[in-house]
Amino acid sequence: MESTEGGSRRGIAQAVLAAALFGASTPCAKLLLGNVTPVLLAGLLYAGSGFGLGTWLLLRRLRGQPLGEGRFAPGDWRWLAGAIAFGGVLGPLLLMLGLARTPASSASLLLNLESALTAAIAWVAFRENVDRRIALGMLAIVAGGCVLSWGGRLDAVPWGALGIAGACLCWAIDNNLTRVVSGADPVRIAALKGGVAGCINLAIALASGARWPGAATVAVAALVGLLGYGISLVLFVRALRDLGTARTGAWFATAPFVGAALALALLRESPGVAFWIAGVLMALGAWLHASERHAHEHLHEGMEHDHRHVHDEHHRHAHDFPWDGSEPHAHPHVHEPMRHSHAHYPDLHHRHRH
Repeated sequence: MESTEGGSRRGIAQAVLAAALFGASTPCAKLLLGNVTPVLLAGLLYAGSGFGLGTWLLLRRLRGQPLGEGRFAPGDWRWLAGAIAFGGVLGPLLLMLGLARTPASSASLLLNLESALTAAIAWVAFRENVDRRIALGMLAIVAGGCVLSWGGRLDAVPWGALGIAGACLCWAIDNNLTRVVSGADPVRIAALKGGVAGCINLAIALASGARWPGAATVAVAALVGLLGYGISLVLFVRALRDLGTARTGAWFATAPFVGAALALALLRESPGVAFWIAGVLMALGAWLHASERHAHEHLHEGMEHDHRHVHDEHHRHAHDFPWDGSEPHAHPHVHEPMRHSHAHYPDLHHRHRH
């Protein structure tokens, strides 16, 4: 980990870019549903993510390039399996089923539930600190997304709405489970999730009689999956390390706004008053998050883990192997108990109770 201030800036940038990629993937998936069944499309999206990231990992290994990332701990596999089941299989399947029955405006509105559910689970189940400033900022961002997306008649599409809400719940659970393993290599996490989830959904689709689409549709779906699900997830996991689950989820709630801005630029749409109201609300939420200062005396308990880091105040350890002085690097290391006070986020080293 780098300094808290530098890590927070990097984490915010990664969370916003992850939101941009995912936000752009939703309207693309809606367009593809005209040629592909929902279950098959979910499989193609995640298979594209897994294949693309897996190929990149293979090329790096063949070239002998070190990844410089932490390895999975023995207990990480059960958390990762849960994240794949909820976020890689159930989540996209419910989203595709919901998108097939829901107008785009209503779908965008409902997708804002993910950030609120993510923060709620992080606070209740994992006891992550959510102070008043973060809560208000999150409400402002979600309110901006609601204003931007309003106009769909949810009462006319109850099953679609329930499907998308269920997808948001699955991804909220996925986000909190992924938080536990976020110190490991995020590319491996995303590649495993994409490969396993893609194969499961493709098998379900083909077994239920879905017809394989043309090569062009498969290629487009795979590219959308690589960008909107694969690379987006890599950035999201990196942001989890620096910001914690609730704050990463709050910044990720800008996805509907990013998607609307993209539509404005590409489709030459004329925004109405709601667009600018939403922009003000989301800017307010972003300012509340960016200006947060959380500082108090806290205790770091002794622990051993493996992740990408530099030798800052939390990583003053010796090496039991030859080291050329390059940073950042990754290896198993021990943290001695330490008590001090400074501004911090609920990152890998500050997941303490208050």
